[in-house]
Amino acid sequence: MVILPKFQNQKQKRKKECTIGKLLNPKIDYVFKRIFGYVGNEEITTSLLSSILKKQISNLQLDSSPIVEKDLLDDKVGILDIKARIDNSINCNIEMQVVDKKNIEKRILFYWSKTYNKSIKAGDDYDKLEKSIVILITDYELKGLKEIKKYITKWNIREEEYQKIILTDVMEIYIIELPKFEKYKEKSDDKLNSWVKFIENPEVVDMKENKEVYKAKKVLEEISQDEHERYLAELRQKYIMDQKAIEDAGFDKGLEVGIQQGIKQEKRAVAKKLKEQDVDIDIISKTTGLAQEEIKKL
Repeated sequence: MVILPKFQNQKQKRKKECTIGKLLNPKIDYVFKRIFGYVGNEEITTSLLSSILKKQISNLQLDSSPIVEKDLLDDKVGILDIKARIDNSINCNIEMQVVDKKNIEKRILFYWSKTYNKSIKAGDDYDKLEKSIVILITDYELKGLKEIKKYITKWNIREEEYQKIILTDVMEIYIIELPKFEKYKEKSDDKLNSWVKFIENPEVVDMKENKEVYKAKKVLEEISQDEHERYLAELRQKYIMDQKAIEDAGFDKGLEVGIQQGIKQEKRAVAKKLKEQDVDIDIISKTTGLAQEEIKKL
């Protein structure tokens, strides 16, 4: 198959979009976690969460689980999300998502259920269950939220007719759609606006708006200048670009049909196309189910 110039241009455009000057892109989930999920950066994360949740936070604990290199080439649930504990009583899960998997609504409910379940030990009473919050930040608009004219939405369980009545406050889901920001940002919400500006492009943020944003940029500068950190970020960036290539070309849908029909030829055809687009062999193998040696021979 001949690579179309248009597709090459799209890939070059994606590569350009993933790099902002000399600084690493905060929208790369690995970089996002290094800024907001790194033990020692609690003051930064507290400011971000306070601006989203609209509440003062007295104490914040971050999960210190290490990230290993092989995790950067996978999309297993919970690898690069941020787990935080707020005021010793609220569990919070934060995720940055760049690739539209078309199933994000189900995914965030799964995140919430896992977070909620972990708040109780076997044998404990249900009244021990703690409030759990999921925050999702996407670099794309959710199809089901197209009609909502705001960039941040808050979700609870509500009664259909009496919509002001919330069944319980133990569940909260926040969704921030970055593409909606410029169009629907609220002038009165300067603190959250400054954080979203930083995530979108840290080079153009006015640091006077929010002193914690300045601290976040200093952290970003430090990891951007670290050779190993930059290598890990670029490794993850390559994975994200490969996933976008699969999504943009519609190969995942074609593969699904092929698998359902039990046609190995379809798997090989998809693998060959992805290989021609310079997608990583390991990712092609995971996507198609074909052995790496077989893919190399295509």
